[in-house]
Amino acid sequence: MSTALVALILIVFLMAFGFGLLGFALGVLWSLIWYGIAGLVIGGLGRAVVSGRQDMGLLETTLIGILGALLGGIVANDVLDVGWLGQFLTAIIVAAVLVLLVDAGTRRRTRTSN
Repeated sequence: MSTALVALILIVFLMAFGFGLLGFALGVLWSLIWYGIAGLVIGGLGRAVVSGRQDMGLLETTLIGILGALLGGIVANDVLDVGWLGQFLTAIIVAAVLVLLVDAGTRRRTRTSN
């Protein structure tokens, strides 16, 4: 087998594997961006449901929203067996409960440290 043929096979193999790896990396990146946007929206709506001012930043709101969306989706699918609107509303309710829990924990920590 000539070295040119081996080099060509190696180049084709690396291109195929490299594009597959690049596609996988872009898919993961897009998923993370999508979860961040959805988490920010659901966390923001969860904070809007809770009355009063909460001392939490954008990152904390996003993480609460992502966790609320995941837990709300599991509850809505497995327990309540509702459609996409029910999943969305359940995610907002779970995020609101998480906002209440995090806010209560933050207030307790600041009260005991003073």
